[in-house]
Amino acid sequence: MHKSRLAGFIIDCQTDDLGAAAAFWAGALGMGVGRASGVANTYIQLDDPTRNLHIEVQAVDHASRVHLDIETDDIEAEVKRLEALGAKRIKQLHTWWVMEAPTGQRFCVVRPQAADFAERANRWE
Repeated sequence: MHKSRLAGFIIDCQTDDLGAAAAFWAGALGMGVGRASGVANTYIQLDDPTRNLHIEVQAVDHASRVHLDIETDDIEAEVKRLEALGAKRIKQLHTWWVMEAPTGQRFCVVRPQAADFAERANRWE
């Protein structure tokens, strides 16, 4: 058995100025701008104290797009479950997998991100 759930939305930005991208999206969504994190500070989390949404702005080399992250306590089991539904593996990065839905959307399967993951995640056999 493993658990998984939606972790949040990632706004992929092909940009040399991640701070400006984060400022734009924070303003557009009515959120605050958090601190940079990740490998080479490639992520900036937006602050959302009222809706409990996890949204990050990420610097990328590919075309700009939005993708979602699914967090899980067993990455391989979750990837296999999603493959059984029709998704395919695209690339493993660090500790997570980039996947593609049968309809073409990219998403990532990542380790637990939220403090309340264990209490709020779906349970899969």
